[in-house]
Amino acid sequence: MTTNTASLTLDGRAQARRDYGTISLIGLAHGTSHFFHMLLPPLFPAFIKDFGLSYSELGLLVTTFFVISGIGQALAGFLVDKRGARPVLFAALACFVLASVAAGMATGFGGLMLAAALAGLGNSPFHPVDFTILNKRVSQPRLGHAFSVHGITGNLGWALAPVFSIGIAEATGNWRYAYLGTGLVALAVIALLFFKREAIDDSQGSWGHAKPAAGVKAEHPMAFLRLPSVWLCFSFFFFTTAALSAIQSFASPALGQMYGLPLSLTAYVVTGYMLCGALGMVIGGFLVARVQRLERTIAMAMALAAGLLLLVAAGWLPPLVAAAATALAGFGTGLAGPSRDMLIKRAAPPGATGRVYGTVYSGLDVGFALAAPVFGALLDGGHPAGVFAGSAAALGLGIASAGLVGLRIARTRLATA
Repeated sequence: MTTNTASLTLDGRAQARRDYGTISLIGLAHGTSHFFHMLLPPLFPAFIKDFGLSYSELGLLVTTFFVISGIGQALAGFLVDKRGARPVLFAALACFVLASVAAGMATGFGGLMLAAALAGLGNSPFHPVDFTILNKRVSQPRLGHAFSVHGITGNLGWALAPVFSIGIAEATGNWRYAYLGTGLVALAVIALLFFKREAIDDSQGSWGHAKPAAGVKAEHPMAFLRLPSVWLCFSFFFFTTAALSAIQSFASPALGQMYGLPLSLTAYVVTGYMLCGALGMVIGGFLVARVQRLERTIAMAMALAAGLLLLVAAGWLPPLVAAAATALAGFGTGLAGPSRDMLIKRAAPPGATGRVYGTVYSGLDVGFALAAPVFGALLDGGHPAGVFAGSAAALGLGIASAGLVGLRIARTRLATA
């Protein structure tokens, strides 16, 4: 009996090591993709100075990134399900190297547009790739923590990119060296993942790219699009990303207009929002394993965030409290993150995870691409409170979408039982 117990303990420890290895590597890959979201924006002032570009042209670079990423993300899910996630991941990282080369050699708007397109193409497969590998290789007890780490590293990638690029540009006096640095970052990640490639081998997992059993008719690859829960998850991502886009892009100037706060202070609000989001994700990872009705966790967490943003929009708070409340709203959205990712897993048919995550997460890119002009117009029109009220309204619509997804999953389980 003692020998058997010791053997089980060793097996458990070995599985834990494998889980943590996979989680760490996929976290690194996801952080890299978010790092490359910010390949161009931190150096926009340098492009204006050297190339004489307008803000409209620079905005088009961002739109190009997210349009290509959104379309590519939906298509990448099919490729991941057919060919496997690992080779697609290496191809995506190679695109980041090429994007860095294009940006560093750019002589005008055309070169920067090429860099934005390559970075968007590289970004497109990450969610179907990441969640396919995590769902197949990480054991169920640690899956919630895996989703938590995945979200945290994304936030950290966003936070690191401006410091990295601007720091190199200022230290060297030449912004082109920043893109030498980003290219080396992508190459280093490729080298590490290749060295540890066994830990991200999605052909080894609880379900593989297997053919249906004899006598079982295979579903059409597009059959998952008939599932209402897929489109409800898509709408959930669209609305929650619209809220994030509002805060990420316009919270700083909106707080300045409403409360008279200096840019030197409001610039840190977005960083605070991301850090509070990371803390929320850590706690949310523990909640996933303990809560059956995940949509309730999502609703409570996002309602907290929406309530704080509505208080800011009302203009009732003292200026510093308003800045703190905006940052603290990130905790609510972060807390909902791991439950959100687990909810999508439950809604996805086995073997179609790549397609489902690709389609659902393309709502993120669509939200970024469409929301920024809307909230920018509110700010230009002299309605800074609309940034916070609109963000809160978007979170409310996201809560409704998550609730409907949870309701459909619960009904399906009852029908099966």
